[in-house]
Amino acid sequence: MSSVEQAYKENLKIFSDELIRLQAPLQVLDAIKWPREQELRFLASGGQRMPDIDTDYYHCRKLNFEPDTTREALKSLKKRIRKQLGSKDPLGRILIKNIEQYQLVVELLLARGKESFGYISQQLYGSARNKLHGDRHTLRQLGDRLSYLFSLPAARRINKRHPKTLTAKQAVDELSHRLNRYFLNDDILVRLSDGIVSDAAVGGDTIKLNSHAMFSQADLNVYEVHEGWVHLGTTLNGRLQPWATWLSSGSPRVAATQEGLAVLLEMLTLSSTPGRARRISDRVAAVDMAENGADFIEVYRHFREQNLSDKDSYRVTQRVFRGGVVTGGSCFTKDISYVRGYVENINFIRAAITAGMPELIPMLFVGKLAIEDIPVLYQAHKQGIVSYPEYLPPMFEDYSGLYAWFGFATGLAGIDLKGVQRHFQRLFKDLPTIDPIPEFVDDDTEFDDNSD
Repeated sequence: MSSVEQAYKENLKIFSDELIRLQAPLQVLDAIKWPREQELRFLASGGQRMPDIDTDYYHCRKLNFEPDTTREALKSLKKRIRKQLGSKDPLGRILIKNIEQYQLVVELLLARGKESFGYISQQLYGSARNKLHGDRHTLRQLGDRLSYLFSLPAARRINKRHPKTLTAKQAVDELSHRLNRYFLNDDILVRLSDGIVSDAAVGGDTIKLNSHAMFSQADLNVYEVHEGWVHLGTTLNGRLQPWATWLSSGSPRVAATQEGLAVLLEMLTLSSTPGRARRISDRVAAVDMAENGADFIEVYRHFREQNLSDKDSYRVTQRVFRGGVVTGGSCFTKDISYVRGYVENINFIRAAITAGMPELIPMLFVGKLAIEDIPVLYQAHKQGIVSYPEYLPPMFEDYSGLYAWFGFATGLAGIDLKGVQRHFQRLFKDLPTIDPIPEFVDDDTEFDDNSD
């Protein structure tokens, strides 16, 4: 290795480490979360009382950083990267994109409870009105289609097969066992928490389970792959990077890739349920309604009318109004990331296969990244700058099965299957509509990813 190459790597690490230090206090979800008392009070009112969340509430929740100091530090870091690495350096440009995201995060958190919060959120995470690359449909239209599929009678019957019989302590023990078996070289901390509103939350290398909640085996299946294999896995893979250490933490621009990949793993491992999938899809509608001026109660009532439970309706609504304005028009748009990212990850994998470059697929796990970064990171991997991911789910470690699965899916994508489906539907038309599935408690788990 030449002295120039070594100096480049060392500078990259210095800048990466500095970015990690500067972004650490910029915890978006922690800064905009609502207390559990708001949920209890709202549901006790029968959904009639607007949550007591306004600019005064957020003003009392002090930020963990000094805005002016952080602004100047981020600005200085961006200037030094351009000077040392050059304005056209591919890895330097990714670093700068992340810095620019964190500069917006500072403004987002200063705008909590104000109209401008929603506008900045759209700059960071997008809008439900956005269209997927190369497609004419909006994310809202796609979300509505998925919500319909996951709310059919068959889906509602299937949801009843997942009773919540595990205490929080039992869930912690089992999930710890599963994840420590997967992450052989790292101890993963799964612990109880009284301080989270959702049933589960993840941050860094820790998963917190709500000590007051009950859990099903289906819940743990989701947590294992979504929170564990993806969110924790990419964090740990990023921490193992020798030079590109910024990959251990993710700015908002990586949200769609991260959340979409996590949802994709739920599907590939058959861990998800129709109820879980519907909640993810419903979030797009909630964002769209709030963006278009619906207030908290109107969005809540919309989901009650769609046969969601009181608690589910509150939680999907609360997710998008946190940080924004409960009277509507300004909201937190991150929740479009799940559907958007799911579609983008699927099509990235399909494109890598059809382009004859399946070796790009495992690069999704090298750390916290946006899909568009992968060609640059792959080149850096070939140059010895970016390390191959240590932790890979089985189907990504040996991706021959993925190749076959997505190959078949790609082949079927161009075929009109409606006639084939109608043939089988005619076979079903005379069957009785008796529900053969035992009546269990509906699966209504909710969780947050606190890894912003």
